[in-house]
Amino acid sequence: MIFRFFIPFFLSFPVLLSSKSTGGQTFLLKINFLGDTLEFNYPKIKPFEINKPLSAELAVLFYKAAKESEYENTLKQMLEYRRKKGLEDWLYYQLIRRVSHALSPKQENYFRYTLYKWFFLNESGYDATLKVSDEKMLFYVHTDENIYNIPCYVKNGKQYVCLNYHDYGNEIDFGKEKFTEISLQDGASGVSFSYRITALPEMSENVATDKWIQFDYGGKEFSIPVKFNPEIRALFQNYPVVDYESCFNIPLSNVVKSTLIPELKKYVKGLPVKKGVEYLMYFTRYAFHFKKDDDMYGSEKRFSPELTLISEASDCEDRAALFFALVKEIYNLPMLVITFPDHVTVAVRLNKPRGKTITYKGEKYTLCEPTPQRIDLSVGQWAPTLRKKDFEIAFSYQPSPER
Repeated sequence: MIFRFFIPFFLSFPVLLSSKSTGGQTFLLKINFLGDTLEFNYPKIKPFEINKPLSAELAVLFYKAAKESEYENTLKQMLEYRRKKGLEDWLYYQLIRRVSHALSPKQENYFRYTLYKWFFLNESGYDATLKVSDEKMLFYVHTDENIYNIPCYVKNGKQYVCLNYHDYGNEIDFGKEKFTEISLQDGASGVSFSYRITALPEMSENVATDKWIQFDYGGKEFSIPVKFNPEIRALFQNYPVVDYESCFNIPLSNVVKSTLIPELKKYVKGLPVKKGVEYLMYFTRYAFHFKKDDDMYGSEKRFSPELTLISEASDCEDRAALFFALVKEIYNLPMLVITFPDHVTVAVRLNKPRGKTITYKGEKYTLCEPTPQRIDLSVGQWAPTLRKKDFEIAFSYQPSPER
């Protein structure tokens, strides 16, 4: 599907600072997003560089000039696309990133690219701020949610979380480098940004990728096909560490649900629930390579269920997320997400509890280990290393009556 937008003349940032145009020529810029092609017409303008040392004055000048220009049509079209696709905050921010990168490529002038994101997010109704040092520009947004392992600060009782810390390698010495906050007169009334994702938009199946997932169960080898949209990786590339409930409840995309779930249902059809849950447990445990986050990324990262599915390697909390999602989709049973000091797993409420159970609100839950251990564990069996360790219940899932 092609969506056509017109980018007003102001959006070529050099115009804001009186750079000269090149005779009224325009580019037709195509942005691929969610399998759609979004088309933008914008003027070809002589580039204007923003160099170090940075200053709050330059950023405010950008914002004021942009505010005085005819930007409303572009913003209206972006918000309309958001409405049509049902984009929640994080996914709408990915659209802002794509548009900002198209207008000022990140690799050509990172600071101008960041200023575009700051402007669009504020004008979309959020409360976004900047902090600048001589050499760095940090981009923050107000959120009421718990976000982990990235910088944040509190002002007037409101929490602001950094959106671009990853661009600096997730490593800044705030004790040595001093930052100045850039505040706008009308920038404090925006709504709180949410990282929760309760629905994924429809994405074109024309660009879907096929993947075969192999694993062994009961002495038999299974090979299960699934389709997924590679765009999912880009949408979640810089998604931060959120709480387990938010992460585990990110739904599977429709293209995955329409291919994977019927295949899994075919294999568990007719099996007792305990055996069907065990099949899903073995699928999650043995179909993917295990690697720790520190080895892959250098820090903690939590995959959504679908990211676990399409990635070649994952750790315990990623597999717990996928197993949780599969049990929810196929059986919709009550579950607990269990956290140990160095491990995450899932317990399921079965009609007939197995092994050493966990009691929660008077109900017994059976541990189902979706991560490879030194010994092969059946439903209800605990890894020896966990049997005497303390644990916490990160959250419980209770199916809604109407489902």
